[in-house]
Amino acid sequence: MEHLLRRTGKPYTEREIAKNVYERQFSRKVKPEQLKWHMDDEDRLIINKHATNWKIQLENQLPVSLDKPIFIERHQWHRLIKGEGSLILKIKKHAKRA
Repeated sequence: MEHLLRRTGKPYTEREIAKNVYERQFSRKVKPEQLKWHMDDEDRLIINKHATNWKIQLENQLPVSLDKPIFIERHQWHRLIKGEGSLILKIKKHAKRA
């Protein structure tokens, strides 16, 4: 069930690779100011697809490496911090809670 890459109007492109599983790519050309603090309506697991020095910062925490899977709770503020090159993430979205 592999879908085509789609533009999102956001600083990344993504494609659904399985039900509720997405591959998201951030270009090396993305500007750091495009990587804003945000929250999502579902829990998600973020898995980095290659070695990188990009980081993720969760609310009230210091930035951390993407060298291991990161779980982000529903409505938890977070942001990416740009590193060198592009970034490719696998994102497993969990069902939305009421």
